[in-house]
Amino acid sequence: MKVLALSSSPRRDGNSRLLAQAMLDGAAGHGHETELVDLADVVTAPLRDCRTCRLADGSCSIDDGFADLLLTRVLAADALVLATPLYWYGMSGQLKIFLDRIFCYAKADYPGHADVKRGVMHKRLAVALTAEETYPGAALGVNAHVQELARYLRHELVGIVRGVANSRGEVARDPADPLRQARELGARLFDQPVTDYRMDTVRGGLVWPAELDEARTG
Repeated sequence: MKVLALSSSPRRDGNSRLLAQAMLDGAAGHGHETELVDLADVVTAPLRDCRTCRLADGSCSIDDGFADLLLTRVLAADALVLATPLYWYGMSGQLKIFLDRIFCYAKADYPGHADVKRGVMHKRLAVALTAEETYPGAALGVNAHVQELARYLRHELVGIVRGVANSRGEVARDPADPLRQARELGARLFDQPVTDYRMDTVRGGLVWPAELDEARTG
């Protein structure tokens, strides 16, 4: 499987990026193909008004690396890892811009919109989040945003790993060991059961069926 991490920290050695890399390490250890992209390198402008911005052939006139990232790497990925520091109790602007600009390629006036819609949906999704606050409610805005994003795109939200840190690399000193949590989440990215029950959902009495134990022990 292909796992793509999108790091939205402006720091190449930022804490959320370290968590994202740890997730990729866990996935790679289970034989998956991994890649990390720093959004600041490829996304240079926010979404504009497509009615005035779009070129005559239907393509986006913003000349940066977004189209290549979306069309050749994001659509091809089986799982996405979104990495962000907590800014003003939300995700970073760079990550929000990336998500906003998908709109341009999913609109009916983009020639390949059907392929984009089909390719951007039904992925496994994980989130790496860091904040300097231990306050449990600090990340609720990001959690809610990602949950609704997953619902809208029919992604399976496997998990959110949160580390408490501020200065570069400090996440490694978090007693909760979020780097280990991230590696473990990456390792089970395609195996972790993802459930979202309704009252009438047919389900058995076990969360962890015996087959999972057999798979782990070989």
